[in-house]
Amino acid sequence: MGNTAPVPDPYFDLARSFPSRERTISAILQKQAARYGNRTLLVFGDKRWSYTDICALAAVAAKRLHEVGVNAGDRVALLSGNRPEMLEAYLGCAWLGAIAVPINTAARGAQLNHIFRNARPSVLVLDAAQSATISLIDDGLRPPVTLCFDEGPNSTESGGSWGVSADGDMLPAPPVGPGDTAVVLYTSGTTGPSKGVCCPQAQMFWWGIYSAKALGIREGDVLLTTLPLFHTNALNAFYQALLNGCTYVLEPKFSASGYWAAVRRHEATVGYLLGAMAAILIAQPEKPDARDHKMRVALGGGVPAQLHEIFLQRFNLPLVDGYASTETNFVFASTIPSDHPGSMGYLMPGVQARIVDEDDNSLPDGEAGELLLRPDEPFAFAAGYLGMAEKTVEAWRNLWFHSGDRVVRMPDGHYQFIDRMKDSIRRRGENVSSWEVEQVLSDHPAVASCAVYALPSELGEDEVAAAIQLKPGLTLEPEDLLRHCEGRLAYFALPRFVRFLDALPLTENGKIKKPLLRDDGRTTDIWDREAAGYVLKR
Repeated sequence: MGNTAPVPDPYFDLARSFPSRERTISAILQKQAARYGNRTLLVFGDKRWSYTDICALAAVAAKRLHEVGVNAGDRVALLSGNRPEMLEAYLGCAWLGAIAVPINTAARGAQLNHIFRNARPSVLVLDAAQSATISLIDDGLRPPVTLCFDEGPNSTESGGSWGVSADGDMLPAPPVGPGDTAVVLYTSGTTGPSKGVCCPQAQMFWWGIYSAKALGIREGDVLLTTLPLFHTNALNAFYQALLNGCTYVLEPKFSASGYWAAVRRHEATVGYLLGAMAAILIAQPEKPDARDHKMRVALGGGVPAQLHEIFLQRFNLPLVDGYASTETNFVFASTIPSDHPGSMGYLMPGVQARIVDEDDNSLPDGEAGELLLRPDEPFAFAAGYLGMAEKTVEAWRNLWFHSGDRVVRMPDGHYQFIDRMKDSIRRRGENVSSWEVEQVLSDHPAVASCAVYALPSELGEDEVAAAIQLKPGLTLEPEDLLRHCEGRLAYFALPRFVRFLDALPLTENGKIKKPLLRDDGRTTDIWDREAAGYVLKR
């Protein structure tokens, strides 16, 4: 039999137009600036930057970082809400060959100090709104140099103000390889603290390719995101736009009441609605102009199956199911609209997947096991965990990435997520480390033992629940336990549900039976801070 010609695929044709050595941010920016010139790439509020502007800003940002002592391989902490300067700093790091370390602005306490202890950044770049956070970092962990995006009293830190503009001095692009780390993104821990995922330059390139393919992005599309730049989704949406000749609209944050107005104002054609966001929009009062927009498709990973059709009918907008992780890429995607709402969709080309038992033996279709993944392309997945060699070996053992997720492959080829094998919680688009929450709860003098686990949310995804065993003879009010946690944990990690038990259920080897607690659900003895009217401090 003769060889069969490969089926044309515009996204992989695009990928092949960038030789491996050019899958770095400096090469991509220069190539796309030469191609698209004054076409608008980035919009924030009433500001607009062209492809040429963004390429220049990356080179100027790299020069600014180099001026304060940053070299290739150094780590730079970024602590800011969504704003163009945050993206400038990221691009400047990638251009220079330095490593950006975006930090969740809600991080507090032990989690915040762990990130700085693990990453050891030489420079911190932040906005004025986050300047108070500096005092929460232990003295020995604070970077020697701090730059502030904003002029004024907050720019008198050791490095001064950011001060980057497109007409500033540029740094010629140093030699940077596709396997060099571009960014370290912290994802939730399982039985330990958060892990810093080392993402190569080429992994971010492939995020742009795979995600664009999943969403059917076309040249000239307007991509609107309200998701935070300290997570991978908003970052890779920029690559989607950059690689495909699109416009990237960055909003400061998600607003349920203002979302559709922003969609119409920017004439957006592609959106990103993860987890509870779609449910929150459905919960808004119905308006006659709900279908009056140009948005063609939206990412809807984690949206409950029953909401897909409701969302489509209400807003005339199909949601794309999918599966991705910081360590891997956008590796599963559904049809548009999804033919199996609420599923993971189908395996993307260029990625291999296996469903295995506890000994990594493959399981047949219809039988649930752990999902293992491996890319065909070099550097399309993360390289490992920063400073955690044992965790890296454990996750990538036998030359496959072990997701820690229980998944089943159905006979027709689509994949269904069952549950998490690892002990993590996903709440409102944020990963919560149960281990980190347990450390804070255990610090309370009345707590003898505790277990943090997920309970289903009305909006999809999870709510954080805590089962507490008190020390003999002591009592504790749920409100007092929450006050103990505030300031020590990110607001989204604070338990919504608190349940006091005389003894926590244990396995034969002394481990807490969290599946049993999850199966109990919302028992009559559980305290719900929302029902109690408890207001969180932020």
